[in-house]
Amino acid sequence: MDRDGVTPAGGGAGGRPVRADARRNRARILEAAEAVFAEQGASASTEAVAARTGVAIGTVFRHFPTKPELLQAVVMNLWDRLVTEVDALVDDPEDVTALFEFCTRVMAISARNRAVFERLAETGTRVHVGDALARLRPSVDLLLERAQKAGAVRDDLQSAELIALLAAICQEAMTGEWSEPFRHRALAILFDGMRPTPKP
Repeated sequence: MDRDGVTPAGGGAGGRPVRADARRNRARILEAAEAVFAEQGASASTEAVAARTGVAIGTVFRHFPTKPELLQAVVMNLWDRLVTEVDALVDDPEDVTALFEFCTRVMAISARNRAVFERLAETGTRVHVGDALARLRPSVDLLLERAQKAGAVRDDLQSAELIALLAAICQEAMTGEWSEPFRHRALAILFDGMRPTPKP
């Protein structure tokens, strides 16, 4: 099984098209699973995921033999997508507010997929937002430096501090019954602490 969880079927000249099709199916399954679990909770059936994807249930099981494996793959896909999104933010040197957008996206992912994280915890697999954010440390460093140079963020804030604060907030959002207004207020408080203190 390769990095994407796809086991190539067969070999020879026909192997490559099958592999490409399998990779597309896997991506579609993960996209459907994220939507189904967000709407119905992590107790939603794999049959519901298959129906949303438009494939047979056997296709889902070929990629993800157990539901915990599917849930774990959904989480990994979320973080991989976040990495891609952060890279896009880094690539826009004119956007001095990108750091705030990054924080907002992390919060949204944590809240939207709370049911998935809770179900994984029940199986003994706990999702740690801080560990995922640690992968993004170089990008966060760049976004923070850019925001500080533009005067949008206080000069003494360090990326390790920001990651720790954001991880703590998002970890709580994953386990608590946070309403959307509550999440927005939590982010607003974080952002107020990030901004420079007005000079008297």
